[in-house]
Amino acid sequence: MAGTKEIKTHIESVQETKKITSAMYLIASTKLQRARQELDNTRPYFEALRGEIKRIFRTVENVDSRYFYPAKGEPPLEGAYGCLVITADKGLAGAYNQNAIKEAQKLLEQHPDTKLFVVGEYGRRFFASRGIPIEHSFLYTAQNPTMARAREISALLLDRFDRGELKKIFVVYTDMESALSFQARSTRLLPFHRTYFADTAMTEQPVTEPFEFLPDVPSVLDNMMPSYVSGFIYSALIDSFCCEQNARMTAMDSANRNAEGLLGELSLQYNRVRQAAITQSITEVSAGARAQRQKNKG
Repeated sequence: MAGTKEIKTHIESVQETKKITSAMYLIASTKLQRARQELDNTRPYFEALRGEIKRIFRTVENVDSRYFYPAKGEPPLEGAYGCLVITADKGLAGAYNQNAIKEAQKLLEQHPDTKLFVVGEYGRRFFASRGIPIEHSFLYTAQNPTMARAREISALLLDRFDRGELKKIFVVYTDMESALSFQARSTRLLPFHRTYFADTAMTEQPVTEPFEFLPDVPSVLDNMMPSYVSGFIYSALIDSFCCEQNARMTAMDSANRNAEGLLGELSLQYNRVRQAAITQSITEVSAGARAQRQKNKG
């Protein structure tokens, strides 16, 4: 059985670890609030942009754009696919990273000719350690998602799409459904289906006057879609970052509760060992005194 010194050392170690997990919980909470605020500040612009794209399809029939499937359906597109995988830079976030990687692996199984574009050090190390080729790795940290970085990612993916190197583009990210629920998703980014813009939440005024598009509708869409794609990627980066912090808060909270339980068990064990040592010392002193008295009598 461990002695009081070993148990006390163990208690001090758990207490130090608990300080770290508590600090990480507070840091994750602060980052989560800041990231959600940034997303709320930019969301109205992209919702308005989505509403304008919807208005184009309501106003003009037979719109032809390389960013959209034909109105009659989704014909099969043969060729390489692109997949943007968003992970964290580190672990300690429960199953957050593994869930995103599983979604990417599903896509690789369904379409082996899929080129990976990875954000996050965890994803880069995972695919590199298993010999899975990465087409492009965005080396900046996943801890600071910005609109500028979203535009860089969007520009690279759109360039490959416009040149025909990628027939479809998917985004694997973690969607924050609510404050307590999040799920890894694989969403097709390009080409869009027209019905995607059919249910915008914006309240629209009825169209009473015809719109005039200069120079033409395809050119207007070609000018609008890069901004919308950038907004979609930015939203995915922020959502993933929020989910990472939420998962880390959950993991650190669980670690704190486990530490408290362990400290309780160690304190009880320490008190028992200490009491046993005191009892043994009293017994030894009593036995020694009794032996001394008997010796004096003899």
